[in-house]
Order: sequence, then C-alpha cells, then structure tokens
Amino acid sequence: MRNQVDAVNVEISVVLGRSVVPMNQLLRMGRGAVITLDAGANDEVWILANNHPVARGEIQISADKITVAVTGPADVYDFIAGN
Repeated sequence: MRNQVDAVNVEISVVLGRSVVPMNQLLRMGRGAVITLDAGANDEVWILANNHPVARGEIQISADKITVAVTGPADVYDFIAGN
C-alpha cells in the first residue's frame, strides 16, 4: 500500500489573486513586469491540488521563509465565482 501512495503525484498550487489582462498587453510584458492582483495583503489564498480547490489559507512570512497555513476547506463555487 505504501508504494502505491508514493507513486501518486499531486501538484499543489496557491492562488494569491486574479487579474484580467488583455492579450496584447500580456504579450508586451517583459521580465520584471508587474501584474496587479485583486487581492489585498491580508486576504485568504486558495490552495489547489491538481488545479482543484481543496482549502483556504493565509500567507505567513517569517525570516527567510514564506509558508501557507490552512485556515479551512474550500468552496468550489466560491472559487469559480472568483470570491
């Protein structure tokens, strides 16, 4: 059983915010370009497993590490609606 679990790959992503950028503007962006997100510094983030929302969390910064603390379950409908 342990080998089967070890063989499963799960990609974890954290969504800090969203933005709508026209394609022509996106194509003109170069290295170091900044995209403004619709999120504030203290807003919760979405935690995705294989692009599926599984939890909400908050960013924590201490010394030289950035971590994400899970604060609760995700609501798929809120994620789709952009809440």
